[in-house]
Amino acid sequence: MNKQFKGNEDNHKACASPQASCFACGCDNPCGLRLRFETSNHGASATEWVPETFTEGFSGIVHGGIVSTVLDEAMSKAVAAAGMSALTAELRVRLRHQVPPKRLVQVRGWINSHTRRLIKAEAAITNLEGTELAHAWASFLAVK
Repeated sequence: MNKQFKGNEDNHKACASPQASCFACGCDNPCGLRLRFETSNHGASATEWVPETFTEGFSGIVHGGIVSTVLDEAMSKAVAAAGMSALTAELRVRLRHQVPPKRLVQVRGWINSHTRRLIKAEAAITNLEGTELAHAWASFLAVK
């Protein structure tokens, strides 16, 4: 495999439109999370989520990659709710406590700031007692 990566060979432009097959929110993905967010046009999103046991990494702990995916999706929904089309450019996640499967958690995403092309957002997963289990920060790049 000595071929250098030169971008998408089909010359498709990147787009930020929802897909029914999306792993995080797609209703047609049988292996997906099927998250359903409520959004506000001020750039915020929220949902409740009960992680299934198939999302575990170690027994009794939701995999950090799945947690990161959920946080990224919350921020993406907040960006879209504000009427902006953008893709995640950078993502940082802090896993503060274990996210347990089969327990209801709350997921929120919000926009902190934006310029013409760069959007900064955050997201958090909390348990019902209000303890923050995970937090994320991201930069999104607006697409035309």
